[in-house]
Amino acid sequence: MALRPGPAYKFPWEDMGSFKYLLFVPFVATAALGLDDADNWAYHMLVIAAIRYVHAQFWISLSRIHAVTQHTKIQAKGIDYKQVDREDHWDDYIILQAIIMTLVHKMPYLGYNDFPQYNAMGMWQLLLLHAGPTEFIYYWLHRALHHHTLYSWYHSHHHASFVTEPITGSVHPFMEHIMYTANFAIPLVGTWAFGGASVAMFYAYLIGFDLLNNIGHCNFEFMPQWFMSIPGMKYLIYTPTYHSLHHSKVHVNFCLFMPIYDVAYGTNDPSSDELYRKAINGEAAPNKAPDVVFVAHGTELLSLFHLPFALRSFSSKPFKSVWWLQPFLPLCIPFVALLRIFGKPFTADRHRLLHLNTATWVTPAWGFQFFIKSEFNHINRQIERAILQADATGTKVIGLGALNKNEALNGGGQLFVDKHPNLRVRVVHGNTLTAAAILKKIPADVKEIFLTGSTSKLGRAIALYLSARGVRVVMYTTARDRFEKIRAEAKEEHRELLVQATTLEEGSGIKDWVVGKFCSARDQVKAPKHATFHQFVVPPLEESRRDCAYTDLPAFKLPKEAKDFRSCEMTMERGHVHACHAGALVHALEGWTCNEVGAIDHTKIDATWDAATKHGFALV
Repeated sequence: MALRPGPAYKFPWEDMGSFKYLLFVPFVATAALGLDDADNWAYHMLVIAAIRYVHAQFWISLSRIHAVTQHTKIQAKGIDYKQVDREDHWDDYIILQAIIMTLVHKMPYLGYNDFPQYNAMGMWQLLLLHAGPTEFIYYWLHRALHHHTLYSWYHSHHHASFVTEPITGSVHPFMEHIMYTANFAIPLVGTWAFGGASVAMFYAYLIGFDLLNNIGHCNFEFMPQWFMSIPGMKYLIYTPTYHSLHHSKVHVNFCLFMPIYDVAYGTNDPSSDELYRKAINGEAAPNKAPDVVFVAHGTELLSLFHLPFALRSFSSKPFKSVWWLQPFLPLCIPFVALLRIFGKPFTADRHRLLHLNTATWVTPAWGFQFFIKSEFNHINRQIERAILQADATGTKVIGLGALNKNEALNGGGQLFVDKHPNLRVRVVHGNTLTAAAILKKIPADVKEIFLTGSTSKLGRAIALYLSARGVRVVMYTTARDRFEKIRAEAKEEHRELLVQATTLEEGSGIKDWVVGKFCSARDQVKAPKHATFHQFVVPPLEESRRDCAYTDLPAFKLPKEAKDFRSCEMTMERGHVHACHAGALVHALEGWTCNEVGAIDHTKIDATWDAATKHGFALV
């Protein structure tokens, strides 16, 4: 939002939401029904629009792949949800320009039609008209937009993005885009006026323009030093670093793509060359090892599209397997197969929390693989690779997320600590805080609970914790030996409070069900009326009982000091993380030097909870 939005600030179709794409329907209908003109105008407008979308997605993905950007970043800061939302309508200019070009093309008596496929001389005309009139007019228009009135009305919307992404370059109010479109029409109309217009001209100019616009708004430097060292080149083409100074200092480096205009009129920032040198050599925002790493994994196949470098807007919202993603499911299968063969852990995103640099890494494994025993060794090798990499780079804490710490897989991380006893990085499953989160949702005055998944790592900790506080725990399990093993861990005076149940019917008189194992709608019927299902089962329960209450999976809202979060942690709401992720962060904030692997120490649950709340984590 601009500081003080002016006239014609909003696009006419802004309130249409996703229905704005219906504006392409006339083009589709014209081309599909054979109603196109001799230039196949509607067809070419659709193809150009499609290429522009694919091209933008390429740059979005490239700029968010940490392996690509880590060594030449310009600004160390990241972006947040507010910026993602503000830039969510970045593509409005594609619709606008398709409509305006079509209106000019259809204008009676003008003759802006009957284009040949290609005209070589026209391409040179196009280039010269851009480098001359368009660049000159843009420079002075841009400076005018920095006048306090126009800036507050329009251009402040664009400058709200201090750290830019490729598509930031097209995020402007409607009136500003009208100004730009009129200026950018000069090469297209001028080339036509000189007799050099062609169909290829539209492709070359519009896609070439997008290319340079995306390049300038990348937050990493990649223009080769040998290229920029060519005499005069730094005056003819800008770099990501050059334009980043305009966003950080505001009143310098106004040019569109050619810095010669800044040099000519005295607005070239003197530090441009030095910042370029630093960025291209990794000195502008040095790549530092994260203090805390949280290791996640894929869930269902379509979760691939929820990665931050996949679909920008989609990843900024809680994951849902939406209908429009289903056609892309076949594309996931070969990708998953390639990751199974060649994949290794990668950085999905980086964040900041107080003094900590944090990161989310992803092991190339999907949910179904954790239920195939023959995959266990492969998955553990990937987790081990992540742990050793974190250890080598000086990371203090590595947290194991979701099924990466499955008891049957690696004993809650114990396997890695036993295998590598000299690790400096602390391995944390985070389940102590998960247990605390579950327990805090159970009423403080509860006298009795019915516990499923009772012999799991979390089930065991919950049973021992509550029985030590005088709560009767009915543990649903058919494994007598596992029940007795847990019961033997309790103090003698508390053992009588741990009772085995071998059928779900034995919980029919207990109001609080703590569910750590899949419970179908049919099974839920066996709970009494007005029961509460406190769950720690993945996936969450189907809420089939309208007369009952269901708690959410254990999760925490991040402290207000958390920065640079731009994507949601799977199904979590914005600013929320799974309890085990919060557990790893708390471990680092507290400076604890122990590993948290294997069985949960139920005597530490209260201390872990207190530490989490002290640092501003709030249960959700």
